[in-house]
Amino acid sequence: MRPLMALAGVTAAAAGLFALVADPPAAPDPPPRLERIKAAKMPAVTRPVMFDTPEADAVLAALEVFPPDNPWNTPVGDWPAHPKSDKLVASVGADKPLRYNPDMAFVLVPPDQPKVPVKLGRYAAESDPGPFPVPDTVPIEGWPAYYRRSPKLKGLTLDEVQRNTAGETGDRHALVVDPVNRLLYEFYHMHKAAGGWEAATAAAFDLKTNKLRPAGRTSADAAGLPIFPAVVRYDELKRGRVDHALRVTVRRTRKAYVYPATHHASRLTDPDLPRMGERFRLRKDFDVAGFSPEAQAILKGLKVYGMLVADNGIEWAVSVAPDPRIPNMNAELRKVKGSDFEAVVPPPGYKEPR
Repeated sequence: MRPLMALAGVTAAAAGLFALVADPPAAPDPPPRLERIKAAKMPAVTRPVMFDTPEADAVLAALEVFPPDNPWNTPVGDWPAHPKSDKLVASVGADKPLRYNPDMAFVLVPPDQPKVPVKLGRYAAESDPGPFPVPDTVPIEGWPAYYRRSPKLKGLTLDEVQRNTAGETGDRHALVVDPVNRLLYEFYHMHKAAGGWEAATAAAFDLKTNKLRPAGRTSADAAGLPIFPAVVRYDELKRGRVDHALRVTVRRTRKAYVYPATHHASRLTDPDLPRMGERFRLRKDFDVAGFSPEAQAILKGLKVYGMLVADNGIEWAVSVAPDPRIPNMNAELRKVKGSDFEAVVPPPGYKEPR
């Protein structure tokens, strides 16, 4: 928040004029999602393109991610509150802050990207079969911004991160998007070994449909959800609002899942704990004035689309692309607390677009 400081010797009228000049009207919201996408022309994609580039911004501006009625694209600003909203919020932490997690990197590939085998491990039985269009430049979770900001890791090359020469722990997600065919490939615990790529899980999603993972099956995320559609991207922040639901982690979840999730990852049965797929929305009366334009873009999106519980992890942590062009908003977003959110449920008559 940046309140104007009073200036000694300035009349009330002059002070009011000064405030008016210093605080211009807020920029209008961007055009509706589909209108914007249809007005954009997707450039030709002839080679792998990293997410943190102007080339990727132009492609993403014209990419429709799932149909309009998909859960990630459904406005929930008017949905009713969950009857246990207060208890669900309290179980996560009413006083816990919203967190910014620069984690989910991705690469865009051309429609003729050569497919390669990926050796699947722990969750091979729940994975989609390969081969997959994985380029040599596929980024691993956190690349590059997280690594560049770490004194310990900033000297690593992408190849060293892919091979995990530093022995880093973590989920090591890898996301590959074919924007021309509108196909998505996501991997969990991905790394490059002597014999090629290896991962614990591989999940493919058709971005042209509302098809879910089979019931009871995981994806690269514990809830069985796709990750890429939920990531906050640079091009969205520049437009002024994130036009989709976000992905959020909480430390404790229930042994249950709700649409559109297909998988749980808990042994806990406390009914006051959120299920995988539980949706939280920023309260309508939360004042976003005083936040930076980038933070406002996220908060406005959370009011309209909310966020889906996708994995077990740090409380109230939303995924943002680790793009060096995106400022570190962690201190700013921490001003938002769990009590500023409410759990919501679909209104009567809502039909799941399966």
